[in-house]
Amino acid sequence: MMTPSRRRIVLLVLAALVVNRAGHAQMTSQKIDQLVEESMEKFNVVGAAVGIVKDGAVIHAKGYGATSIETKQKVNEHTNFTIASNTKAFTTAALAILVDEGRLAWNDRVREYIPEFKMYNTYVTENFNIQDLLTHRSGLGLGAADLMIWPGGTNTTIGELLSVFQHFEPVSAFRTQFDYDNILYYVAGEVIARVSGMSWEEFVRTRIMEPLQMDNSYTSMTQITDMSNVATPHSTETGPLKTVAHYVRDPKKINGAPGAILSNVDDLCRWMLVHLNKGKYGGNLEKQLFSEASRKEMWRIHTPMEADSDPRYNSHFAGYGLGWNLTDVRGNMLVSHTGSLPGMLSKTILIPDLNLGIIVLTNTSDGGSYVCSSVTRTIMDHYLGLDDYGWLDRYYNRYRESHARADSVSARVWETVRAAQGVRINTENYIGVYEDKWFGKVEVFINDGRLWFRCYRSPKLNGRMYYYQANTFVIRWEYQDLNGDAFAIVAVDDRGKAKSIRMQGISPDIDFSFDFQDLHLLRIETE
Repeated sequence: MMTPSRRRIVLLVLAALVVNRAGHAQMTSQKIDQLVEESMEKFNVVGAAVGIVKDGAVIHAKGYGATSIETKQKVNEHTNFTIASNTKAFTTAALAILVDEGRLAWNDRVREYIPEFKMYNTYVTENFNIQDLLTHRSGLGLGAADLMIWPGGTNTTIGELLSVFQHFEPVSAFRTQFDYDNILYYVAGEVIARVSGMSWEEFVRTRIMEPLQMDNSYTSMTQITDMSNVATPHSTETGPLKTVAHYVRDPKKINGAPGAILSNVDDLCRWMLVHLNKGKYGGNLEKQLFSEASRKEMWRIHTPMEADSDPRYNSHFAGYGLGWNLTDVRGNMLVSHTGSLPGMLSKTILIPDLNLGIIVLTNTSDGGSYVCSSVTRTIMDHYLGLDDYGWLDRYYNRYRESHARADSVSARVWETVRAAQGVRINTENYIGVYEDKWFGKVEVFINDGRLWFRCYRSPKLNGRMYYYQANTFVIRWEYQDLNGDAFAIVAVDDRGKAKSIRMQGISPDIDFSFDFQDLHLLRIETE
C-alpha cells in the first residue's frame, strides 16, 4: 500500500509530466485579462479582443474595452474588427483549395489566366507565377503602387492594376529579395475569380467561412447590414484620440484579397484550428478544407529573410511563405502575420509544435500595434516556458522613442515652414496638371488665394501646399486619420516654371503604403 508521502510524490511527477507534455501550464484567464487591460491603458487603445486555442480547443475568446469612444459599447468575442493583411492567408488558402481540386498549379504562370497582366520587363511578365503573387519577391520596392488604393476611397479598378507594374523600376532582381507588397494580392484575387467563376468575396465566403462556420465574418464592409457590433477605428497619430473612418473600397471595382476581411476572435479561433489541424475540421476532424500538402506549401519558406538575432528565441531561419511569416523560436516553428489599416491592427501567431494559436485584434492606431505585439509575445513566452521579459515596458519604451523621434522631425519641418511665411513666390510658376505613368493626374491650383494640391485618383489626398525652402513645399492633407503629410520637390526650367514634382513622406514613421517616393509627376498643362 502506497504511503501518503509516496502518493504525493507520484502525483507531483504526474502533474509535471502533464505540464511538460503541453509545453507549459495554461495561462489563466485572469492573467490574460490583466495583461490585455494593462497594455490597452499603456498604449491608449480603445478596444481589443483576444483568442487563444491550445491542443485543439478554444481556451480563451474575449473582448476588452469599447467598440467606440462615442457609444461606449463593450467589445465581446463576436465584435468584428477589420483584420487587414491577416486576410492574405485566406487568399492563399483559397488558392490552395483550387490547387487541391486540380484547377490550377502553384507554378502556373499568371498570364495563363490573365493574359493582359504586365510587369516591368518581358522576362518577368512571361515567367511570373501564382506563387510570385504571394511571396513579396517581385523585384518591386516596399509598398509599390499602394497609393492606387491607399488611404481608401480611390476609384482604382482591377483592370487598371493589371498593367500598372510595367511603369515601375525594380529595386532588386526578380525572386532575390523580400519587399512587402499589397497590390499583387489583388491580382491573386483576380486569378481566383477567373478560375472559379465567382468573385474573391464569394469564393472565400462560401468555400472557407461557411464550412468553418465563421458565420459572423465578412469579406466586405458592404455585406454588413447591422453595424452595431463592429469596432470603430480610432487614431492618435495626428493628435488626441479620435474616431476615424473605416477603410472603404468598392468590391464591384476591386477585390479584397490583400486585406478586406472583417472578423472576430470567436470565428478566428476556428480559422487557427483548421491550420493547426493540417487543414482538417469538424467534430471529429472528418472534413478537409485544404490538404496537408497544401498546408506544407503555405508554410514553406519561399522568400528568405534575416532571422531574429535575439538569443532569447535562438532563431535559425526566417522567411515568407504563402501569406504567412515563418521562423523558429526555441526550436519550435512559428507561423505569424500582422494586419494594419487606419485604426485597425491585428496579429496572429501559430506554434504548431505546441498546438498553440493566438489572435489579437485592436481598434486604435498606432498604439494597437504595440498591444498586439506585447500581448502575443507575453502569452507565447509563457507557453515556451520562458521567464517574464517585461514586454509591456519594453514596447512602451519603443513607443515613446518612436513618437519622440517622429514628433521631432515633424516639428523641425513646420518650424521651417513658419520661418518662411514671409517669402514671396510666384504661384503661377507651379499651377498646372501633372501626371505620373502609374498613379495618374494631380493638379496644383489656387484655392482661396493659396497653393493647393489634389490627386484625381485619390480624393483623400487633397491639401494645402506650404512653402518650405528652395523649390520645395510641404503638403498638409485634409485627410489626417494617419500621419501622411509629404514634401513636394519641384524641378523648374530656366524660366522658373515647374516641370515636374517628386514627393517624399515627412514622418519617419509614415506608413509604407504612402509610397510618394515612387511618383514622378510630369507637368502636362500650364494653365
